[in-house]
Amino acid sequence: MNEQIFFSVIIPTYNRRPFLEKAVRSVLAQSYAGFELLVVDDGSTDGSGDLLRSFEDPRIRIFSRQNRGVASARNTALKEASGDFVAFLDSDDWWKKNKLKRACDLIREHPEIHIFHTEEVWYRRGRLLNQKNKHKKPSGFVYLNALPLCCISISTAVVKKEVFAETGMFDESMEACEDYDFWLRATSRYKIKLIPEYLTLKDGGRPDQLSSRVWGLDRFRIKALEKMLSSGKLSEELERATLEELTKKCRIFANGAEKRGKPYEANRYRSIPLKYI
Repeated sequence: MNEQIFFSVIIPTYNRRPFLEKAVRSVLAQSYAGFELLVVDDGSTDGSGDLLRSFEDPRIRIFSRQNRGVASARNTALKEASGDFVAFLDSDDWWKKNKLKRACDLIREHPEIHIFHTEEVWYRRGRLLNQKNKHKKPSGFVYLNALPLCCISISTAVVKKEVFAETGMFDESMEACEDYDFWLRATSRYKIKLIPEYLTLKDGGRPDQLSSRVWGLDRFRIKALEKMLSSGKLSEELERATLEELTKKCRIFANGAEKRGKPYEANRYRSIPLKYI
């Protein structure tokens, strides 16, 4: 692979002005020059649009529209992306300056791989956060790693654009966990490669984040698992593992519903796995 690799960097944003500038500048400061930056302002009301328009850089393309959610925002940019590879960055995360350069190096070394991701540094309200063993970044055929939790952070990911033609884009019907849903589809078909360097940084633990605002995230993970079981594209081994994870998540969610005094909801979730046995 001797030709120049061109990246489309995608940042969706919604009312994240205090963090957005840092994210954008971390892209513009990349040591690798072959990229465009597509920022989708998903109906912000906090002046994010004015901030974005203040950047006088021809590499930035801004898309402003009414709020339709993060999955739709990413899809909007994907349809406009002209890069060979797509690199995602959430608007409250940021990169080290050699993120795209190291991605380019690994793409050249492993032309058979279509999905790459990096190690990441976590902060919680500005303090360094130690990661648990379950958050260890995997490499190879990682579908089984992707079942229990989202094992690829979207801001670390670099994906060959043709992957989306094969697997589909982000599910716009999902209010949350749209990345979990996408990674199940992608890792069931493709191997991934870890770039073993801490090139992505994120600061979490805030009430404005989707994981804090949206109730019952396992509802969406259960939906994603059902989609995989209904796809007819899993091997017997992967189908069995997917059903086991679905059963586990449904049981946990049903127990929670029962504690909240919702027996009908509890029974409904306990019955879901029976459809696939």
